[in-house]
Amino acid sequence: MLGISILILLVAVNREATVVVPSRGGSITEGMVGSVRFINPILAVSQTDNDLTELVFSGLTKTLADGTTAPNLAASYDISEDGKIYTFILRDNITFHDGEPVTAPDVVFTVRMAQHPDVKSPRRPDWEGVSVTSQDEKTIVFSLQNAYAPFLENTTLGILPEHVWKNVLPEEFPFSPRNTNPVGSGAFRFKSAKTDRTGAVTELRLASFPDYALGVPHLRRLTFRFYQNEETLLAAHNAEAIDMFVGIAPEKINTRRNNLIELRTTLPRVFGVFFNQNHLALLADPSVRAALDASVDKDALIRDVLGGFGTPLSGPIPPGILTEEPEREAEERGSDAEEIEKAWIETSHAILKKGGWSLDEESGIWHKKTTPLAFTLATSDAPELVKTAEYIAERWRQIGADVSVHVYTLSELNNTVIRPRAYDALLFGEVVGKTLDLFAFWHSSQRNDPGLNLALYANTRADSLLQEARETVDKKKREELYNIFRDIVQKDTPAVFLYAPQFMYVIPTYVHGVELGVVSTPKDRFAEVHTWYVDTERVWNIFAP
Repeated sequence: MLGISILILLVAVNREATVVVPSRGGSITEGMVGSVRFINPILAVSQTDNDLTELVFSGLTKTLADGTTAPNLAASYDISEDGKIYTFILRDNITFHDGEPVTAPDVVFTVRMAQHPDVKSPRRPDWEGVSVTSQDEKTIVFSLQNAYAPFLENTTLGILPEHVWKNVLPEEFPFSPRNTNPVGSGAFRFKSAKTDRTGAVTELRLASFPDYALGVPHLRRLTFRFYQNEETLLAAHNAEAIDMFVGIAPEKINTRRNNLIELRTTLPRVFGVFFNQNHLALLADPSVRAALDASVDKDALIRDVLGGFGTPLSGPIPPGILTEEPEREAEERGSDAEEIEKAWIETSHAILKKGGWSLDEESGIWHKKTTPLAFTLATSDAPELVKTAEYIAERWRQIGADVSVHVYTLSELNNTVIRPRAYDALLFGEVVGKTLDLFAFWHSSQRNDPGLNLALYANTRADSLLQEARETVDKKKREELYNIFRDIVQKDTPAVFLYAPQFMYVIPTYVHGVELGVVSTPKDRFAEVHTWYVDTERVWNIFAP
């Protein structure tokens, strides 16, 4: 009995004096829809390429789960008072996966290759007008022509090892085998790949990098398996061949696997209907735009069309970006479906009548003199956008607008509709990003291609606010400017702002430490992947991190 008592006492003391902490070990397997082509920070375009690049490469800085930018390969950085000079100092003893040191010349090489026209990097616009030099092996200086507050986010660009790429001609970058056998300095290093008969990668294995700048990752291995479509990925999920995945609608997930967790976050994107007032004169009428806006039940749209995967919007700034956000006013439209429908129809009709429109009782279409309230709504063939377009068009038909939906492939939409601005109304999305810069989307100078001002919006006060905001480094001041800008746009109603989509990541319950936080693109789910863990151990309190 004495021995048992002592044993019980020792166990109790051990529990009081120790804590459970993550331990190094374990592996997880993720399924992805798509193929692998460019695991390269200056060439990655697809979601799969960007995801893997995020894991294999490190930048001078990185975006944390809370959306802030923090040093990564850099030990520190300094921004000049005028916001035009950024100076970075590298950490000591940082290396690439092959053991070679990461130096300032590697950073200069990477940026200059991103800038080189023959490389055709999708990141080239981020670096236009930026001069980069290295003062020594550890000091990098970026010189901007004009102050640009969001520039710091550009320095998350993964750094290429110059010694691996220096003998590859710029025009040969896309064809190098180094793109699928990469060497970076990220949390995980390339270990092996499996291919099919055509040479396409079907499985990729990454091993943790013990010399990662931010600490040794807890997980030992990440495995990625690639599938042609959602159906084959879901079959692999049902067969328990993969542990986790993204981007699959919840109703398609096998609920019998009850060891799964759905993590959700709202993406900083703006989906809406943008009115081209230059293309169709009736859309320049404020009463028309206001009536169309008033008739859309955004909560019902998100519930019935998007399956709940969205956050309603009333303006051009997605939720979660500004520190202080306006409360969304509840829409008092009755307590049941019939009352709600009657309310929004009456509201829209009242707006049109006040604007000088009259309802033709025979056709059910509103007219102003001889002009009918008729227009087309263009969108891409993405299933959720097609369903959204049909939902909105039906709402507008019910208030007395003659609306026809035109659906295009994404390529056709870009080349024949968006670029020449050949549309009446356009249902589309804007990827705003974590660092707010709406200049390209709303400044009057961006009304024509390649600008992204899809509403062809022009307001001199809004222009000056956008210009000042992108040059203002002080975050509080920038937010004040954007709050004023948002109010101006909401008053002008150049678009019907609909929703910001939600991102879902399905993971098993035994994977810990996963925090989505602020996700701009799917790769951001790996923001702090080095802290994920599967295994745990007990250590004495004095040794706990």
